[in-house]
Amino acid sequence: MTEGRHRQARHRQPRRKVIRPGIVKVAVPGAAVALMATGSAVAFPDQAPTVDAPLASSPLQLARETQTSRDAYRPPLDLKPSTPPSAKPKAPPVAKHLKKQAPIPTKTAKTRAAETVKTQPLKITGSKFTTTDLNVWTAPEQKGSLLTVLSKGSKVSVTGEVQGAWAQIVRNDVARWVKAEYLSATKPVAEAEEAADGVSSKACKSGSGVEDGLSADAIRVHRAVCALFPSVSSYGGVRSGDGGEHGSGRALDIMVTGSTGDEIAAYVRSHAKELGVSEVIWEQRIWTVQRGSEGWRGMEDRGGATANHFDHVHVTVYGSEGTV
Repeated sequence: MTEGRHRQARHRQPRRKVIRPGIVKVAVPGAAVALMATGSAVAFPDQAPTVDAPLASSPLQLARETQTSRDAYRPPLDLKPSTPPSAKPKAPPVAKHLKKQAPIPTKTAKTRAAETVKTQPLKITGSKFTTTDLNVWTAPEQKGSLLTVLSKGSKVSVTGEVQGAWAQIVRNDVARWVKAEYLSATKPVAEAEEAADGVSSKACKSGSGVEDGLSADAIRVHRAVCALFPSVSSYGGVRSGDGGEHGSGRALDIMVTGSTGDEIAAYVRSHAKELGVSEVIWEQRIWTVQRGSEGWRGMEDRGGATANHFDHVHVTVYGSEGTV
């Protein structure tokens, strides 16, 4: 009996057809529905089809029925960088000396004018002669370097520029500096042209104004000392109102100190006859022709360097007895 019932049940089950993939039309009472065949077995009964499991009518319905998150349909994000991370780039190295370098100053009209002056050729105004062996410096006031020594009688080109005791000369198109007092407009007399006894009678440019009012012997002393000691630039001659030898033009004060004064005093004494010298006073000492054999004699203190003749050599002459 049981076996017979099972057979009847199998006979009542509808026959199933397999639909090939594609779009098919299915008649459903009350509606027309187009289904997409998926190859699944579907039973079509006489009235309404029954299926073993619900089928999705569309991908949208499938998404709704399965309640799948939208993120499931998004492609995975590649969060890794395309290139491996690298260390932070470093700033290019800077030279150490540039870190402390002062900003380059902007050229002004004044600096441009100064550069123009430097580049212009030196203007030579004339020429002069050296009266002694002369040092040549790169800058005045002995702030520069000693370059060379010009021999006495050397001819040099001058620009006419003077800074204090210094005169600018030109050597090899470059400005140089020398002591102005050792330059002369005329070439100094050569040793052969001087007197055999070493006494020069050539007019001295430096301090030549002192000769006004002097006697012939006093002028001889001035020129001889000036030629032999060109470093001396100051002399004392006639004094108005003086009742002694300075008032009569028979005395000359040679303004000098130290060892140079010693040399001048000794020179005048040794040439007293040629120069017409009668008396020499230097550093509170006196020498006279009458007592020449005694040499220097001490003098009383007169109360000061000038009064005691520590800053000048005093020479008294006869007037016109010199032989030069």
